[in-house]
Amino acid sequence: MAKYIFVTGGVVSSLGKGIATASIGLLLKSRGMKVTLQKFDPYINVDPGTMSPFQHGEVFVTEDGAETDLDLGHYERFINENLTRNHNLTTGQIYNSVIEKERKGVFLGGTIQVVPHITNEIKDRIRKFANSVDVIITEIGGTVGDIESLPFLEAARQMQIEEGRNNVIYIHLTLVPFIETSLEYKTKPTQHSVKELQSLGIQPDIILCRTKLPLPQDSKDKIALFCNVPKQAVIEAIDVADIYEVPLLFAKQGLDRLIVNLLHIKNIVPKPKLVNWENYIYKSKHPEVKIPIGICGKYAKLRDSYKSVIEATYHAATNLNVKADLHWIESETVNSDCVKEKLAGLAGIIIPGGFGVRGIEGKIATIEYFRKNKIPFLGLCIGLQCAVIEFARDECGMAEANSTEFNPKTKYPVIYLLPAQRGKRKKGGTMRLGKYPTSIKKNTIAYECYEKSIIWERHRHRYEVNNRFISVLQKHGLVVSGIYEKDKLVEIIELKNHPFFLATQFHPEFTSRPLRPNPLFTGFVKAVKAYAQKSNLYT
Repeated sequence: MAKYIFVTGGVVSSLGKGIATASIGLLLKSRGMKVTLQKFDPYINVDPGTMSPFQHGEVFVTEDGAETDLDLGHYERFINENLTRNHNLTTGQIYNSVIEKERKGVFLGGTIQVVPHITNEIKDRIRKFANSVDVIITEIGGTVGDIESLPFLEAARQMQIEEGRNNVIYIHLTLVPFIETSLEYKTKPTQHSVKELQSLGIQPDIILCRTKLPLPQDSKDKIALFCNVPKQAVIEAIDVADIYEVPLLFAKQGLDRLIVNLLHIKNIVPKPKLVNWENYIYKSKHPEVKIPIGICGKYAKLRDSYKSVIEATYHAATNLNVKADLHWIESETVNSDCVKEKLAGLAGIIIPGGFGVRGIEGKIATIEYFRKNKIPFLGLCIGLQCAVIEFARDECGMAEANSTEFNPKTKYPVIYLLPAQRGKRKKGGTMRLGKYPTSIKKNTIAYECYEKSIIWERHRHRYEVNNRFISVLQKHGLVVSGIYEKDKLVEIIELKNHPFFLATQFHPEFTSRPLRPNPLFTGFVKAVKAYAQKSNLYT
C-alpha cells in the first residue's frame, strides 16, 4: 500500500515548498524507498505555458512535452528522475476533465459539485501512482486561506479518512518572522496559519519553520504547544546559501526518521545515504577559483525565469571545482555602441530561451561581441536563432536577415515558423514540446561534449532555422553539428576556430542534475575556465 505525504504552506507564498518537497523526496529515496512527487497548482490556467514569466517564472518542460511549474525542475534535480504531465495538476485541468465527463454523460444526470466530483477527480490523480511507488509526496500550491486551493485541501483531508491514519501525513511549511526592533521571533503567524488549516479538518503532523537563523527552543516549544504537535515535529527550515543543503539540514534534525515513524514504514535503510550529496555540497563551498559568466536576457531582473539555466550552470561549475559568478545583463540595454562596456570582464556568456522581439537586437550585439573576440558562448533556443541571424548579417552579406517572428516581412528569413506550426490558432500546448532525438556529427564540439552520435533533449519552440539558407551559412563557416533527422531540423550550430561557440534549439538545462551535469554545460564551463585563466579573469 502506498503512503501519502501532503505539503502545504502558510503565512506567505514563495517560502520554498518546492525545495522542501524535493528535499523530503531525496531523503526518503536515499533510505531505499521508491518515491514520486506531484505539484498541485490552484490557478485556473490549464498549465503555465501561456503565462508571463512575471506571473510564474520559468516554464519547466517534461520529457512527454508538458509545460509545468518550475518546482518540477527541483523535483527532477533532487530525486534524479524524469517526471511527466501527470506530476503537475492545475484547477484548470481538474475542472476541464470533470466537465468533459459530464458532457459524455458519465455522471448519469447527477448534479456536478465540488464535493464529491472535483475532489474525487483530484484523489484519482493522486492515486494514479499508487501501484508503482512506495510514497507519493504532493505539494499543494498557494497559501492556506486561498479560495483557489480549498478543493485540493479538502481532497487531502479525505485521503486520510480513506487510506488510514498510518498511511497519510501532513507537513506544513510556515514563516516564523524575526522582528529586528525587539530582537525576537514571532510564532503568532504560524499559530494562525495552522489554525486555518485545522478549521479545514487537517491537523499537520510536522511543521517546517522557515527562518533566517536557528529558532530558540522556547519558540519551538510554543509552536508545538499551540499547533498541537510534538516538540520533535517542529523542524527548522533555515535560509541556506545553496538549496542543495536543505536535505542535509532536514536529515540532521531527523525529519526522515520522523516521517518513517509516522507512516509506519518498515524494512528500509536505517539512515539516509547522502555521501555523494555531501561531497557535492563540500565542492560547492570550496571551489578552486571563481569565474565570471554572463546571462543575457530580457528577464534579467526576474531570475526565476531562468531557474534551470542557473542550476545547470552551477551543476557544471561545482563538478569542475569552480564557482560560477553569474552576471546579469538586460538585453534591452545592450547595443553596438555600449556592448564592450557592458560585457567587459566576462569569461563566457549564455543567451537563454525566450519569445518576442523585445531585447533581440541586444542579444544579437552580445553574440557578435563574443564571436569576434573568441570568448565562450552558449545559446539556448532563441539563443541559437539570434546566433544564426547575427552570423547571416555579418558573415554572409545578409544585412536584413531576421526571424519572421520579429519581422514577418524580412528579406532574408533565416529563422521561420516551423511548417507544423502554421495555421495553429491556440497558443497553449501547441509548440514543439518534449523529448526528441538529435543526430550529432563527429569531430564537433557537440560530439566532444556528449561523446554520442544520438542524444535526446527537450524542446519548447515554434520557430526554426530555415533550411533554404543552410548551404550559404555553411559556406561561410557555420557548422550544423546536430539535426533532427526525420524533418531535417537544425538542432545544434557551432563554429570552428573558436574556444567554444555553440547553440542549441533544444533546452539542455532541463536534463541537468547536481550529480550529473548536462554535457553541454560542462563543456561550456570548461571553456570558460580555460579562457578565464588565459585572460587573468580568475577571482
